[in-house]
Amino acid sequence: MDTTQRAEQERSADRRRRELLEAADRVVLRDGPGASMNAIAAEAGITKPILYRHFGDKGGLYAALAQRHTDALLGSLRAALDAPAERRERVEQTLDTYLAAIEARPQVYRFLMHPAEAGQQGDQGFDVGRHSAPLLRRMGEELGKVIEERLDLGPDTARLARVWGHGIVGMMHAAGDWWLGERPCSRAELVRSLADLLWGRLAAAGDRLGGPGF
Repeated sequence: MDTTQRAEQERSADRRRRELLEAADRVVLRDGPGASMNAIAAEAGITKPILYRHFGDKGGLYAALAQRHTDALLGSLRAALDAPAERRERVEQTLDTYLAAIEARPQVYRFLMHPAEAGQQGDQGFDVGRHSAPLLRRMGEELGKVIEERLDLGPDTARLARVWGHGIVGMMHAAGDWWLGERPCSRAELVRSLADLLWGRLAAAGDRLGGPGF
């Protein structure tokens, strides 16, 4: 097989994988944590063994969907952080971007964070913590990099930025999970309350390059 044929096969495989992930997304939007490999295969018009050939098992499919949605969410969070606005407003926009994302697609969020119990709908259960923990860690690392790039926290900037990145992601996840389940207040009220919690040393930190900073 020459290089051109190999490249075409790879492009075809990538397209097919995207199509299968889009089919999985449709089922997850409909069924949430109960989405099964059987239902996803039926949605894609293939047999379950073919689905397994692409993703291995439900854990593999979960990881691929998590990557897809995390990439999109991180892009939105970075855009909110880089918006031309005062720091407090950008912090609130970033918090709101995360909460708006889980509110708009709660079934996807629940599939990623609250999977079906073992054996539901004929699928083998899997340890969501093994998959969701890396997802949250990746978000924490990415936010830490953004903070390090934009704030001057003194000689310990790199370490503090990572601590804050993981801490803020943990706060957003825990508060968002509670809020999505109970709806004790409006999204705007939750955003203001979380921003108030952050508005201590963060507000006083110096900007690295002058201007509006983080």
